[in-house]
Amino acid sequence: MPNHATIPVNRLSFSQRILAWHELHGRKTLPWQLNKTPYRVWVSEIMLQQTQVGTVIPYYQRFMARFPDVVSLADADQDEVLHLWTGLGYYARARNLHKAARVIRDHYNGRFPERFEEVLGLPGIGRSTAGAVLSLSLGQHHGILDGNVKRVLTRWLGQKGWPGKKEVENALWDKVAELTPADGVSQYNQAMMDMGATICTRSKPACERCPVSTDCRARQLGTPTAFPEPKPKKTIQPEKRACFALLQSGDQLLLVQRPPQGLWGGLYCFPEFTDEDDMRRWLTRFPEAGEPEPLPGFRHTFSHFHLDISPWRVQLPHIPAEVMAGDERLWYNLRQPAPVGLAAATKKLLAYPQLHKRT
Repeated sequence: MPNHATIPVNRLSFSQRILAWHELHGRKTLPWQLNKTPYRVWVSEIMLQQTQVGTVIPYYQRFMARFPDVVSLADADQDEVLHLWTGLGYYARARNLHKAARVIRDHYNGRFPERFEEVLGLPGIGRSTAGAVLSLSLGQHHGILDGNVKRVLTRWLGQKGWPGKKEVENALWDKVAELTPADGVSQYNQAMMDMGATICTRSKPACERCPVSTDCRARQLGTPTAFPEPKPKKTIQPEKRACFALLQSGDQLLLVQRPPQGLWGGLYCFPEFTDEDDMRRWLTRFPEAGEPEPLPGFRHTFSHFHLDISPWRVQLPHIPAEVMAGDERLWYNLRQPAPVGLAAATKKLLAYPQLHKRT
């Protein structure tokens, strides 16, 4: 079990140093820190999961301009939500955000809940996110343990073990409860996130500027980047391959909506096939289609595997009625793009110059 007995922990000393640092150096003018509400903070916290602040800011500003409150988000179509999320990645976050907004509209009269248990029960919200929303927006006394906070604490404590392991995570939560001050919790939680993002960074921590470096165990050991310990490596999965059919008639290309769950869930993509033969069999239903033209392929990397994509452009003299039917199908106009969520690979292919040539 984790053992912190050798670390001289002074709760007030740690939190006071963190708060003093934040007063001088913390970030206080980010878009979601202005006119704070639980809704605005919630959207930012979801966007910031596994995504850097600089990337999030323009997405957040566009999102809030279109959905200024939870009801406007709940009333929107999922396609529009995913469209505004396109390029931000990890699309399950957007789908859960939309689902949660509808729960709030339908069960909480459109008001973001303010009880921890109620917030925790919303789709896509875990313990740390619930604590962050309620502490940062309302000053409620809840600790947080996101990736930045884990990095600060595991280094300061010299914490052994991968933080994703349950016993290690539980030990960190115990330490969070001990260190989080009763007063100034909003500033403290923000400071801990800022510390991980700007001082206690992954590869080049600025230990000389850290307010708690004097009793940081990782620095004493001379190996700050050895903490937190990485996730045990899994066996590398075999690479996967797919053929995409870019069925084109003039400025329009056929896209299909992916199933709600799974890869690129709910987003629009080109028809996908296991190989060229599978694609050609599908194309026999379109006797007027031209000969498939191979386009440059590329590799799209996911967190757990690589997908090697082979795109084939297939020209049609007109849009056949057979593929017009079905809510999950869309003829995407290159000159007047529909506001729908696009898979990253789809967005890349739509920019291919070959699709924009006049024939």
